[in-house]
Amino acid sequence: MALRHFLTLMDMSADELGALIKRAIELKAMQRAGEIYEPLKNRTLAMVFEKSSTRTRVSFETAMIQFGGQAIFLSPRDTQLGRGELIEDSARVLSRMVDAVMIRTYEHEKLELFAEYSSVPVINALTDVYHPCQLLADVQTFIEHRGDIRGRTVAWIGDGNNMCHSYINAARQFDFKLNVACPEGFDPDADILSSGRDHAQIVRDPKDAVRDADLVVTDVWTSMGQEDERVERNTAFQGYMVTPELMQLTSTDALFMHCLPAHRGEEVDAAVIDGPKSAVWDEAENRLHAQKALLEFLMV
Repeated sequence: MALRHFLTLMDMSADELGALIKRAIELKAMQRAGEIYEPLKNRTLAMVFEKSSTRTRVSFETAMIQFGGQAIFLSPRDTQLGRGELIEDSARVLSRMVDAVMIRTYEHEKLELFAEYSSVPVINALTDVYHPCQLLADVQTFIEHRGDIRGRTVAWIGDGNNMCHSYINAARQFDFKLNVACPEGFDPDADILSSGRDHAQIVRDPKDAVRDADLVVTDVWTSMGQEDERVERNTAFQGYMVTPELMQLTSTDALFMHCLPAHRGEEVDAAVIDGPKSAVWDEAENRLHAQKALLEFLMV
């Protein structure tokens, strides 16, 4: 198969993404049944982390172990990347030794440059602009709970961040309507929003955004690297907490999701994330299964 990277959801066709989600559900059932399936035996995934992680590291490492392969954790302080080696040089070297590279970093341009010089698949495990692997898990979770997401209404409440950008791409690829509720000054990237204009719109009032929605999603108000803005952001986002009262405006069988970690009492009320409409724990687990499907797609 020709070399493929997964830097955003737009790197696959809508049909490929649909098939990948279906495969993730199959792989989950196989794992639950105790079936041994090792398509990546003796294959290696390099995991480059410039941003800390729990779910991303554990899910990718576990995925490779269950597939019969091996994952190698690399941090800047342990590699030449942290000492100023050119990204293109690191890409050339690493891709001669491993079978795929997963990168979690800040600048999306750094990821794109690495992929340009890599001879093996490169996976975006989060940048400041996109978080596509999380969307695979989110869509899988919705489909498992409520069926096809096509034609549904999703409400994004909070910052126009990397998760919001990936939800805009997901709305395009999976054909659902996306209402983005964010305060002025915290909009998603204008070009990304414009690219999804047939599916996504800004709705300032969270109440209007969630009305009759089938899925409500939020994220922390202050992402990694924005810690100095915490006070300013907490002030700006007052009124954007997902509360039980807000969830009452949704459709009767609406779900709530959050990519985690969550700050109860800030972007989400504890009664929501721990409540009956919350699917966050299935969503978190599905990072494993969705990424197994992705690794199989890119590496087999």
